[in-house]
Amino acid sequence: MGNDELLKRVGALGFSLLGVEENQNANLTLADMVKSQDLRLWEGFPVVLANSTEKELFNYDEVNRNLFNPSDKSSFDLLMLMSLAVYRCFNLKFFWAVQFYKSLSQDKKNKFSDFLEKLRNNGNFNVGGREMSAERLKTAFENYYFSQSKTTLNELLSAKDELGLEYALSQVFSPKQKELFLKKLRGEKLNKTEKEYFSRVVKKKVLALANPQLQKAAQKVSESF
Repeated sequence: MGNDELLKRVGALGFSLLGVEENQNANLTLADMVKSQDLRLWEGFPVVLANSTEKELFNYDEVNRNLFNPSDKSSFDLLMLMSLAVYRCFNLKFFWAVQFYKSLSQDKKNKFSDFLEKLRNNGNFNVGGREMSAERLKTAFENYYFSQSKTTLNELLSAKDELGLEYALSQVFSPKQKELFLKKLRGEKLNKTEKEYFSRVVKKKVLALANPQLQKAAQKVSESF
């Protein structure tokens, strides 16, 4: 499989290096990331793993079944431990991660602690014979995982604000008046009839709502509810 194709599949799961999004088999993609031995992809492993688990696509056994080389299986386990350390470093709590940690042997728990210490101190560490930078790993996670979370949150807040505005307008304006108000707010052109109606009826209500004294009085009254 060409590396460009893998980059496309990884991009669909939150670590886009090519800006291509499409539906992918998360477990196969994670396995191919392990086998790639590509440090860029290994740095993105915690991001893809987190996104895959949030979408309920990740299955540890399924990833493992796609790894046939013992060294790849070993690298997979190390990348899992490294990812757990990244999540702990950023104080992220995933239910599956807690259960996975409990299932680890003491040696693997010690390795996890070593990863976590290196991440917190910005030291380099070794994964499958490859040296990785803790600073680069954390930067990649911040740039891809947290930027996506922030975008999603902003979209939700924006939608909530829009619904709140719609509800408030419906308490003051009739459906037609609300439609004209929103068209004016969005800078859309009104036809002659709409302009006349807006000027004759809607504008008066808008000016009243914009009056500072009325706003202050309304706030005072609302506090007594």
